[in-house]
Amino acid sequence: MFVDKRKQIQKKLRSATSTAEIMNAYREWADTYDKDLIDTMGYVAPALASEALERYVEDRHKPILDVGCGTGIVGDILHRHGYRIIDGLDYSKDMLSKASEKGVYRELLQADLTKETEIPTHRYEAIISVGTFTIGHVGPDAFRELIRITNPNGYICVTVRMEAWISENFRDAMRVMENEGLWQLEELYTAPYVREDESICKLCLYRIPA
Repeated sequence: MFVDKRKQIQKKLRSATSTAEIMNAYREWADTYDKDLIDTMGYVAPALASEALERYVEDRHKPILDVGCGTGIVGDILHRHGYRIIDGLDYSKDMLSKASEKGVYRELLQADLTKETEIPTHRYEAIISVGTFTIGHVGPDAFRELIRITNPNGYICVTVRMEAWISENFRDAMRVMENEGLWQLEELYTAPYVREDESICKLCLYRIPA
């Protein structure tokens, strides 16, 4: 893919006003998504989030859900780190098709995270989500669904791109759920997101109380 077309797709994603527009943009990008993000743009957030989760989830045979898995970048990293029960969830069927080619997922789920999913309560030991909580994608209300499907004493690790963190008041929403006793903050810090545009994110790691 030529650089100018990649940037055109990125522009479409940032300006999208509907789920259909987002899905159409990802459909255009699916074939070269990994190469563009990792090799060209320096998308470091998946590796940093995976390293953070690894500090807390030692058992490599506990089920993990990769939310907004896209083409499977995070799942591939976790698999290389020895994790063996990884499911992926995404709204884009085109991205899920690419993720299936990596052969690292036990199951791939097509679902809209802005609504309650059909995933059973307390299904996963840990959830990781990179690149989902960003401008025009998923807002902080979706955290309640992630909490519901995580085991007591399990972990949720997410990145939130800084623009969304500020514009959608993520910290305030997260603090409300902390005060409700739904989750307990373990780590929260600023981290690199994409090297090419010098973007940053908040990396957040929570534990679900027993």
